[in-house]
Amino acid sequence: MSALRVLHVDDEPDIRTTVEISLGRDPAFAIRTCESGRDALAIVSEWSPHLILADVKMPGMDGLAMLARLRESEATARIPVVFMTARADANALEQFTQLGATGVIVKPFDPMALPSSLRGHLRAAGMRAVFHGFVHRLQSDAEALAECRLKLGRDRETASVLDNVKAFAHALAGTAGIFGLHEISRCASELEETTLGKNDGDDDLTAVEVALDQLLAVMELR
Repeated sequence: MSALRVLHVDDEPDIRTTVEISLGRDPAFAIRTCESGRDALAIVSEWSPHLILADVKMPGMDGLAMLARLRESEATARIPVVFMTARADANALEQFTQLGATGVIVKPFDPMALPSSLRGHLRAAGMRAVFHGFVHRLQSDAEALAECRLKLGRDRETASVLDNVKAFAHALAGTAGIFGLHEISRCASELEETTLGKNDGDDDLTAVEVALDQLLAVMELR
């Protein structure tokens, strides 16, 4: 399912928990956390985040060393890195920018404003590559949803199918709007609401099928 993958790197457990809760409330984001730059490099090699949110001062490999390693590899050179730091004077900001950081979020930060702030940094970093990746993933999402549509019409056990449909719809409703695909976002939201209204044992799936067909139609136009 499509979501914006954010890797958060900080050696303070309380800050990791706060960021995880903040972004976890927004369906547009998928988050993983770790406590050092070295751990982050290992995760990047197999998870490919859309953005890295990192502390600057950490034991072992700090944020600046991690950024330098990322910029050395063609595979990771373009991953946006946003630093979270209490050090936000003009000299520090200039240093971070020269090293290739996308931006800075000043500590202490507002957890409620964090998702919006990260969206802004992603746009500033240039969303074109992420957008094309999202559009590519829309095709695989559409294929999975089309398979769910077939199963709704032939399977007696529909609970797991409905759960899958709801999960895809939930992710698309939150993410598609970020990229300006508002019709997909609207149809996905309507599909999610429709699946939420179904009770166990309810055999009438007409409303779900109609909403799913509408979403597949707008995804095909994309």
